[in-house]
Amino acid sequence: MDHVRTKDRVVFLTFDDGVERDPHFADMVRDLRLPVSVFLTDGVAGPGRDTFGKLRTLGASVQNQTLNRHSLPALPYAEQHAEICGQQDRLKDRFGTRPRLLRPPFGDYDQDTLRAAATCGVEAVVLWHVTLRSDNLRDADAAGDRPRPGDIVRAEFRDGDDPHGTALTDMTARLLRRIQAQGFTVGRLEDYL
Repeated sequence: MDHVRTKDRVVFLTFDDGVERDPHFADMVRDLRLPVSVFLTDGVAGPGRDTFGKLRTLGASVQNQTLNRHSLPALPYAEQHAEICGQQDRLKDRFGTRPRLLRPPFGDYDQDTLRAAATCGVEAVVLWHVTLRSDNLRDADAAGDRPRPGDIVRAEFRDGDDPHGTALTDMTARLLRRIQAQGFTVGRLEDYL
């Protein structure tokens, strides 16, 4: 899914790796009670990564993006299964609950991915309809830059985007102002599934 069918004027903020690079992001989530979903690989969610535990205690949802962030369709079924189930197990061990959602790395998936995800207990494979990069909001359909009810927004953060350690917080604040100016609010994705 890349959007949720709803008439509510709501969009959903999702983040992949990169959240841990902005030390102020967790404060923003706490201060605004911002409902976000974070999709993690094992490399960023492993032991010693306290950012995600803190985000989780603040209400953020921690979800699966596989162990090693490989393009899943390039792998045979058994390896896809190991990537997905392995991260399900590690996130459960680390945070106490199994993720319900999977975001396949790069948005790439095939029928084996869907089958493996189902056998690993994943309830939904989550893509995105809108991508946020720095100050740019891009619609997957190029139908304009106005959000639509139920859009899943993926905030993309890359190395080098953040010389001062606040790029993600700044980018999210700009997005929130834009969403609110257009009459939308941010919803918790898991509440709509």
